[in-house]
Amino acid sequence: MIVGIPKEIKNNEFRVAATPSGVYKFTQAGHVVICETGAGLGSGILDSEYISAGAKILDKVDEVWETADLILKVKEPIAIEYPKMRKGQILFTYLHLAASKECTEAIIKSGVTAIAYETVELNGGLPLLAPMSEVAGRMSIQVGATTLQKSAGGSGVLLGGVPGVRPGKVVILGGGVVGISAATIALGMRADVTILDLNLNRLKEIDQIFSGHVKTLASSEYEIQKQVSTADLVIGAALVHGAKAPRLVTNQMVADMKPGSVLVDVAIDQGGCFEDSHVTTHSEPTYNVHQSVFYCVGNMPGAVPETATFALSNATIPYAFALAELGWEKALASDSALAKGLNVHNGAVVYEAVAAAHKQSK
Repeated sequence: MIVGIPKEIKNNEFRVAATPSGVYKFTQAGHVVICETGAGLGSGILDSEYISAGAKILDKVDEVWETADLILKVKEPIAIEYPKMRKGQILFTYLHLAASKECTEAIIKSGVTAIAYETVELNGGLPLLAPMSEVAGRMSIQVGATTLQKSAGGSGVLLGGVPGVRPGKVVILGGGVVGISAATIALGMRADVTILDLNLNRLKEIDQIFSGHVKTLASSEYEIQKQVSTADLVIGAALVHGAKAPRLVTNQMVADMKPGSVLVDVAIDQGGCFEDSHVTTHSEPTYNVHQSVFYCVGNMPGAVPETATFALSNATIPYAFALAELGWEKALASDSALAKGLNVHNGAVVYEAVAAAHKQSK
């Protein structure tokens, strides 16, 4: 099979879909790998490293799309890439289609077979989403702490405080991978950390993980409103597999928050879990709602590609290799986890949550 790796072109997206190690795995098995020139530079990977791993380097991105049977990407195609997709081609990447009708319609029109990293599901977990959730969760505290600085529009609170002065209050909505990762960093910075989740068993696990140093609360509209009103930093980390994120923080809740408080919506790829969330970019990451600051960058891990690319490739390449070795139909038939990644095939949405988001029949 011919495997194509184009350069990512989303705003400030520096990740790439495969490392030289991943490329080597394909080429040693007899597959052809074609990479766009400079595809890995943002992640510190030179064309020469791909060549050493057996890849061919192409100067024109159109050649990659036109030639490849399997396209490996990091992020969903954007408008300029829509015409490049074609019927019979396999697209394996993060798609987050429930949050984008435009991208969904473009993929349907193209006839491409679209398999989403974020809906591959193994034993109830999301193995291809988890590494980027870990990165984004840890980053959420980093960017939140920076945005809290007065010079960035925040209140001027230091998350860790100092002796004699209270630490910043961090409220995390969701106790999944993002929430745990965020809490790990926030606690390390000596912040006052609270996690809310609907799953009481998960809250018990979190209590044990952090030896009681993180407060845990059963999530409800009342409790969210109460906690958010006194928070310095709110992290939106709620996730429903493959579907739109639940809207948990209303405009009125934000109106009641402290001036200069910060809200980081890590769920923005799935539509966001704050009522006033809309996607921002690394070049313009924040905006104001009432007297609070929203950070809603849709590709947070793209800012730390030397970490994120390798973490992502470690997780995705085994599945991508199965697609190349067996073809998509046999690969999905032999792996129930990968089968759940199929979102669109032959012009039809086949993933129920995406179909429901856009009110299409499955």
